[in-house]
Amino acid sequence: MLELSHVHKVYRVGAFGAGTMRAVRDVSLVVRPGEVVSLIGESGSGKSTLGKMVLGLTKPTQGTITFEGNDVTRLRGFGAKKEYYRHVQGVFQDPFSSFNPIFKADRVFEMIRTSYFPAISDAAWRAKVLDVVGTVRLDPDNVLNKYPHQLSGGQLQRLLIARALLLDIRLLVADEIISMLDASTRIDVLNLLADLKERGLGILFVTHDLSLGNYVSDRSVILRKGAIAEMGPTRRVFENPLHPYSRHLLSCVPQLHRTWAEVDAELAANPPEDVELPTVAEGDDSAPLVEAEEGHFVGIDQR
Repeated sequence: MLELSHVHKVYRVGAFGAGTMRAVRDVSLVVRPGEVVSLIGESGSGKSTLGKMVLGLTKPTQGTITFEGNDVTRLRGFGAKKEYYRHVQGVFQDPFSSFNPIFKADRVFEMIRTSYFPAISDAAWRAKVLDVVGTVRLDPDNVLNKYPHQLSGGQLQRLLIARALLLDIRLLVADEIISMLDASTRIDVLNLLADLKERGLGILFVTHDLSLGNYVSDRSVILRKGAIAEMGPTRRVFENPLHPYSRHLLSCVPQLHRTWAEVDAELAANPPEDVELPTVAEGDDSAPLVEAEEGHFVGIDQR
Protein backbone atom coordinates (compact mmCIF):
# COMPACT_ATOMS: atom_id res chain seq x y z
CA MET A 1 0.00 0.00 0.00
CA LEU A 2 2.61 2.55 1.15
CA GLU A 3 6.21 2.17 0.02
CA LEU A 4 9.20 4.37 0.73
CA SER A 5 12.21 3.72 -1.49
CA HIS A 6 15.64 5.19 -0.67
CA VAL A 7 14.17 8.35 0.82
CA HIS A 8 16.51 11.17 1.87
CA LYS A 9 15.74 14.54 3.40
CA VAL A 10 18.38 17.27 3.63
CA TYR A 11 17.60 20.72 5.06
CA ARG A 12 19.48 23.90 4.33
CA VAL A 13 20.67 25.52 7.56
CA GLY A 14 22.80 28.42 8.66
CA ALA A 15 23.21 31.87 7.19
CA PHE A 16 21.77 31.99 3.66
CA GLY A 17 21.41 28.21 3.71
CA ALA A 18 25.13 27.67 3.41
CA GLY A 19 25.07 24.51 5.55
CA THR A 20 23.10 21.29 5.36
CA MET A 21 21.51 18.94 7.88
CA ARG A 22 20.55 15.41 6.89
CA ALA A 23 17.30 14.49 8.67
CA VAL A 24 16.55 11.24 6.82
CA ARG A 25 19.10 8.95 5.21
CA ASP A 26 18.25 6.31 2.62
CA VAL A 27 15.08 4.93 4.25
CA SER A 28 13.11 2.16 2.56
CA LEU A 29 10.06 0.54 4.16
CA VAL A 30 6.56 -0.75 3.42
CA VAL A 31 3.21 -0.44 5.23
CA ARG A 32 0.60 -3.01 4.17
CA PRO A 33 -3.20 -2.91 4.66
CA GLY A 34 -4.20 -4.00 8.16
CA GLU A 35 -0.66 -3.55 9.48
CA VAL A 36 0.83 -1.27 12.13
CA VAL A 37 4.43 -0.26 11.47
CA SER A 38 6.16 1.64 14.27
CA LEU A 39 8.87 4.20 13.64
CA ILE A 40 10.83 4.22 16.88
CA GLY A 41 13.65 6.58 17.75
CA GLU A 42 14.92 9.33 19.97
CA SER A 43 14.36 13.02 19.26
CA GLY A 44 16.12 13.99 16.04
CA SER A 45 16.10 10.47 14.61
CA GLY A 46 13.98 11.53 11.61
CA LYS A 47 10.77 9.70 12.47
CA SER A 48 8.47 12.75 12.39
CA THR A 49 10.13 14.00 9.21
CA LEU A 50 9.26 10.69 7.56
CA GLY A 51 5.65 11.06 8.67
CA LYS A 52 5.48 14.60 7.27
CA MET A 53 6.87 13.44 3.92
CA VAL A 54 4.25 10.69 3.71
CA LEU A 55 1.57 13.31 4.37
CA GLY A 56 3.00 15.62 1.73
CA LEU A 57 3.83 18.34 4.26
CA THR A 58 7.46 18.35 3.13
CA LYS A 59 9.14 16.86 0.08
CA PRO A 60 11.97 14.32 0.09
CA THR A 61 15.28 15.51 -1.27
CA GLN A 62 15.76 12.18 -2.97
CA GLY A 63 13.85 8.91 -3.32
CA THR A 64 10.21 8.02 -3.91
CA ILE A 65 7.10 7.61 -1.75
CA THR A 66 4.31 5.67 -3.43
CA PHE A 67 0.77 5.03 -2.20
CA GLU A 68 -1.14 2.31 -4.02
CA GLY A 69 1.26 2.66 -6.94
CA ASN A 70 1.07 6.47 -7.24
CA ASP A 71 4.13 8.61 -6.54
CA VAL A 72 3.11 10.96 -3.73
CA THR A 73 6.04 13.29 -4.42
CA ARG A 74 4.69 14.04 -7.90
CA LEU A 75 1.16 15.05 -6.90
CA ARG A 76 0.31 18.37 -8.52
CA GLY A 77 -2.77 20.52 -8.23
CA PHE A 78 -5.48 20.90 -5.61
CA GLY A 79 -7.65 18.10 -6.98
CA ALA A 80 -4.91 15.45 -6.89
CA LYS A 81 -3.85 16.34 -3.37
CA LYS A 82 -7.46 16.45 -2.17
CA GLU A 83 -8.03 12.94 -3.52
CA TYR A 84 -4.85 11.73 -1.80
CA TYR A 85 -6.02 13.11 1.55
CA ARG A 86 -9.32 11.28 1.10
CA HIS A 87 -7.31 8.10 1.69
CA VAL A 88 -4.35 9.25 3.80
CA GLN A 89 -4.69 11.28 6.99
CA GLY A 90 -2.49 12.22 9.94
CA VAL A 91 -3.09 12.72 13.66
CA PHE A 92 -0.43 14.57 15.63
CA GLN A 93 1.00 14.86 19.11
CA ASP A 94 -0.86 17.85 20.53
CA PRO A 95 -4.63 17.49 20.11
CA PHE A 96 -5.31 20.91 21.66
CA SER A 97 -3.42 22.79 18.93
CA SER A 98 -5.55 21.08 16.25
CA PHE A 99 -8.72 22.85 17.40
CA ASN A 100 -9.64 26.53 17.28
CA PRO A 101 -10.72 27.38 20.86
CA ILE A 102 -13.40 29.82 19.71
CA PHE A 103 -15.28 27.14 17.73
CA LYS A 104 -16.96 23.97 18.92
CA ALA A 105 -14.81 20.88 18.57
CA ASP A 106 -17.09 19.08 16.13
CA ARG A 107 -16.64 21.91 13.63
CA VAL A 108 -13.78 19.75 12.25
CA PHE A 109 -16.50 17.39 11.00
CA GLU A 110 -18.29 20.17 9.16
CA MET A 111 -15.06 21.11 7.40
CA ILE A 112 -14.88 17.56 6.04
CA ARG A 113 -18.51 17.76 4.94
CA THR A 114 -17.98 21.03 3.09
CA SER A 115 -14.92 19.75 1.24
CA TYR A 116 -15.85 16.15 0.48
CA PHE A 117 -19.60 15.65 0.96
CA PRO A 118 -21.35 18.89 -0.06
CA ALA A 119 -24.42 17.10 -1.44
CA ILE A 120 -25.15 14.85 1.56
CA SER A 121 -28.37 15.48 3.49
CA ASP A 122 -28.34 16.66 7.10
CA ALA A 123 -29.88 13.39 8.33
CA ALA A 124 -27.39 11.23 6.43
CA TRP A 125 -24.47 13.33 7.63
CA ARG A 126 -25.55 13.17 11.26
CA ALA A 127 -25.87 9.39 11.00
CA LYS A 128 -22.36 9.22 9.53
CA VAL A 129 -20.95 11.40 12.32
CA LEU A 130 -22.66 9.37 15.04
CA ASP A 131 -21.27 6.19 13.52
CA VAL A 132 -17.63 7.33 13.51
CA VAL A 133 -17.92 8.87 16.99
CA GLY A 134 -19.13 5.51 18.26
CA THR A 135 -16.31 3.77 16.39
CA VAL A 136 -13.72 5.76 18.37
CA ARG A 137 -15.47 4.81 21.62
CA LEU A 138 -16.99 8.17 22.47
CA ASP A 139 -20.49 9.01 23.65
CA PRO A 140 -21.90 11.58 21.18
CA ASP A 141 -23.83 13.31 23.96
CA ASN A 142 -20.58 13.94 25.83
CA VAL A 143 -18.48 15.33 22.98
CA LEU A 144 -20.67 16.86 20.28
CA ASN A 145 -21.61 20.54 20.51
CA LYS A 146 -18.80 21.12 23.04
CA TYR A 147 -15.87 23.54 22.98
CA PRO A 148 -12.31 22.13 23.06
CA HIS A 149 -11.70 23.34 26.62
CA GLN A 150 -14.69 21.27 27.77
CA LEU A 151 -13.08 18.04 26.55
CA SER A 152 -10.05 16.05 27.65
CA GLY A 153 -6.96 15.44 25.56
CA GLY A 154 -8.01 11.86 25.00
CA GLN A 155 -11.47 12.89 23.78
CA LEU A 156 -10.00 15.46 21.41
CA GLN A 157 -7.49 12.98 20.03
CA ARG A 158 -10.23 10.47 19.33
CA LEU A 159 -12.34 13.17 17.67
CA LEU A 160 -9.43 13.78 15.30
CA ILE A 161 -9.29 10.08 14.49
CA ALA A 162 -13.07 10.13 13.94
CA ARG A 163 -12.58 13.07 11.56
CA ALA A 164 -10.18 10.94 9.52
CA LEU A 165 -12.61 8.03 9.51
CA LEU A 166 -15.30 10.18 7.89
CA LEU A 167 -13.24 9.84 4.71
CA ASP A 168 -12.38 6.71 2.76
CA ILE A 169 -9.19 6.43 4.77
CA ARG A 170 -6.76 3.59 4.10
CA LEU A 171 -3.62 4.88 5.82
CA LEU A 172 -3.27 6.76 9.11
CA VAL A 173 -0.04 8.47 10.16
CA ALA A 174 -0.16 8.60 13.97
CA ASP A 175 2.67 10.88 15.14
CA GLU A 176 3.23 10.62 18.91
CA ILE A 177 -0.53 10.67 19.39
CA ILE A 178 -0.53 9.49 22.99
CA SER A 179 2.57 11.18 24.41
CA MET A 180 0.49 14.05 25.86
CA LEU A 181 -2.24 11.82 27.27
CA ASP A 182 -2.46 10.46 30.79
CA ALA A 183 -1.83 6.78 31.44
CA SER A 184 -5.50 5.85 31.86
CA THR A 185 -6.34 7.30 28.44
CA ARG A 186 -3.35 5.94 26.53
CA ILE A 187 -4.54 2.34 26.57
CA ASP A 188 -7.93 3.38 25.15
CA VAL A 189 -6.29 5.08 22.16
CA LEU A 190 -3.91 2.15 21.62
CA ASN A 191 -6.79 -0.31 21.68
CA LEU A 192 -8.64 1.92 19.22
CA LEU A 193 -5.68 1.68 16.83
CA ALA A 194 -5.82 -2.11 17.19
CA ASP A 195 -9.52 -2.02 16.24
CA LEU A 196 -8.77 0.11 13.19
CA LYS A 197 -6.06 -2.32 12.14
CA GLU A 198 -8.59 -5.15 12.26
CA ARG A 199 -10.74 -3.13 9.85
CA GLY A 200 -7.87 -3.21 7.32
CA LEU A 201 -6.43 0.23 7.99
CA GLY A 202 -2.67 0.62 7.54
CA ILE A 203 -1.06 2.63 10.36
CA LEU A 204 2.35 4.30 10.49
CA PHE A 205 2.84 4.75 14.24
CA VAL A 206 5.54 7.27 15.19
CA THR A 207 6.83 7.02 18.75
CA HIS A 208 9.89 7.44 20.94
CA ASP A 209 8.55 4.90 23.45
CA LEU A 210 9.80 1.34 23.00
CA SER A 211 7.01 -0.17 25.09
CA LEU A 212 4.31 1.46 22.95
CA GLY A 213 5.90 0.21 19.76
CA ASN A 214 6.10 -3.27 21.22
CA TYR A 215 2.46 -3.19 22.32
CA VAL A 216 0.79 -1.95 19.17
CA SER A 217 2.91 -2.79 16.11
CA ASP A 218 3.30 -5.74 13.76
CA ARG A 219 6.66 -4.53 12.50
CA SER A 220 9.12 -2.10 14.06
CA VAL A 221 11.64 0.23 12.45
CA ILE A 222 14.30 1.61 14.80
CA LEU A 223 15.83 4.83 13.51
CA ARG A 224 19.13 6.45 14.42
CA LYS A 225 20.41 9.69 12.94
CA GLY A 226 17.86 9.46 10.15
CA ALA A 227 18.80 5.95 9.00
CA ILE A 228 17.30 2.55 9.78
CA ALA A 229 19.31 0.76 12.46
CA GLU A 230 17.05 -2.28 12.64
CA MET A 231 13.77 -3.36 11.03
CA GLY A 232 11.64 -6.46 11.23
CA PRO A 233 8.72 -8.20 12.93
CA THR A 234 8.28 -6.53 16.31
CA ARG A 235 8.67 -9.72 18.32
CA ARG A 236 11.99 -10.56 16.65
CA VAL A 237 13.36 -7.03 16.98
CA PHE A 238 12.53 -6.87 20.68
CA GLU A 239 13.43 -10.43 21.66
CA ASN A 240 16.55 -10.68 19.52
CA PRO A 241 17.97 -7.17 18.92
CA LEU A 242 20.91 -7.44 16.54
CA HIS A 243 22.08 -3.86 16.10
CA PRO A 244 24.23 -2.34 18.90
CA TYR A 245 21.95 0.71 19.05
CA SER A 246 18.84 -1.47 19.47
CA ARG A 247 20.55 -3.42 22.25
CA HIS A 248 21.51 -0.19 23.96
CA LEU A 249 17.96 1.19 23.80
CA LEU A 250 16.42 -1.99 25.18
CA SER A 251 19.01 -2.27 27.96
CA CYS A 252 17.95 1.19 29.17
CA VAL A 253 14.34 0.12 29.77
CA PRO A 254 13.71 -0.32 33.54
CA GLN A 255 12.62 -3.82 34.55
CA LEU A 256 10.42 -4.50 37.55
CA HIS A 257 11.89 -6.61 40.38
CA ARG A 258 15.39 -6.49 38.85
CA THR A 259 18.25 -4.15 39.62
CA TRP A 260 20.44 -2.59 36.95
CA ALA A 261 23.34 -4.71 38.21
CA GLU A 262 21.33 -7.91 37.67
CA VAL A 263 20.38 -6.84 34.15
CA ASP A 264 23.99 -5.96 33.32
CA ALA A 265 25.22 -9.29 34.70
CA GLU A 266 22.71 -11.24 32.59
CA LEU A 267 23.69 -9.32 29.45
CA ALA A 268 27.35 -10.03 30.12
CA ALA A 269 26.68 -13.74 30.69
CA ASN A 270 24.50 -14.08 27.58
CA PRO A 271 25.92 -11.81 24.89
CA PRO A 272 23.85 -11.59 21.70
CA GLU A 273 25.16 -13.15 18.55
CA ASP A 274 27.49 -10.99 16.52
CA VAL A 275 26.13 -9.67 13.27
CA GLU A 276 28.30 -8.18 10.58
CA LEU A 277 26.77 -4.79 9.90
CA PRO A 278 26.90 -3.25 6.43
CA THR A 279 29.51 -0.56 5.86
CA VAL A 280 29.74 2.42 3.52
CA ALA A 281 32.67 4.43 2.27
CA GLU A 282 33.49 7.86 3.64
CA GLY A 283 31.19 10.43 2.05
CA ASP A 284 28.66 7.83 0.89
CA ASP A 285 25.20 8.88 2.11
CA SER A 286 23.55 5.52 1.45
CA ALA A 287 22.46 3.33 4.37
CA PRO A 288 22.16 -0.26 3.12
CA LEU A 289 20.43 -3.01 5.08
CA VAL A 290 21.51 -6.61 5.61
CA GLU A 291 18.93 -9.37 6.14
CA ALA A 292 20.28 -11.15 9.21
CA GLU A 293 17.32 -13.54 9.32
CA GLU A 294 14.11 -13.81 7.34
CA GLY A 295 12.43 -10.40 7.36
CA HIS A 296 14.84 -9.07 10.01
CA PHE A 297 17.24 -6.37 8.77
CA VAL A 298 20.10 -4.44 10.33
CA GLY A 299 21.71 -1.22 9.08
CA ILE A 300 24.97 0.60 9.32
CA ASP A 301 26.50 1.47 12.68
CA GLN A 302 26.70 5.27 12.83
CA ARG A 303 29.08 6.54 15.47
